[in-house]
Amino acid sequence: MSRIGNKILTLPAGVDIKREGDVVTVKGPKGELSRPVASEITFSVDGTEVKFERPSDEGRIKALHGTTRANVANMVEGVSEGFSKTLKLVGVGYRAAKQGNKLVLNVGYSHPVEFDDREGLSVEVPDSLTINISGISKQKVGDLAAEIRAVRSPEPYKGKGIRYENEYVARKEGKTGK
Repeated sequence: MSRIGNKILTLPAGVDIKREGDVVTVKGPKGELSRPVASEITFSVDGTEVKFERPSDEGRIKALHGTTRANVANMVEGVSEGFSKTLKLVGVGYRAAKQGNKLVLNVGYSHPVEFDDREGLSVEVPDSLTINISGISKQKVGDLAAEIRAVRSPEPYKGKGIRYENEYVARKEGKTGK
């Protein structure tokens, strides 16, 4: 039995949900998101409550039940509150800057690394060691944060690199550190 799929989703004020064919559209105060979903999973809207149902207990259908409910719940949260991730730069000389519509990173390479702005996402640099990414799509926010982090992942000896705000980096002892 899918515990996630059976949870009732409560819609916040100002959020509308519609299904046309295999595409679910969620509209809210921050914007609109659409996503294809499995045709086997149905849902019914009763006032502010959304209930997801599956036709059988087949393994694949049970997996789609919870996944569909979780994806729609993330869409509802995105259009009502939004998502954000914060990255921290740790290292001597590491810095980030916003130049026009580009994010420019100087993280120890011989050249700066640039990222263009993406549609639906807001990238802010409040100080030279912090990057804030926000938007209504959880997937897009997470993808961009992961791409930026992959430019210089934190290394275990000195802890230098780009890390998520509350990420713990396990430190190793060096060769001479006994």
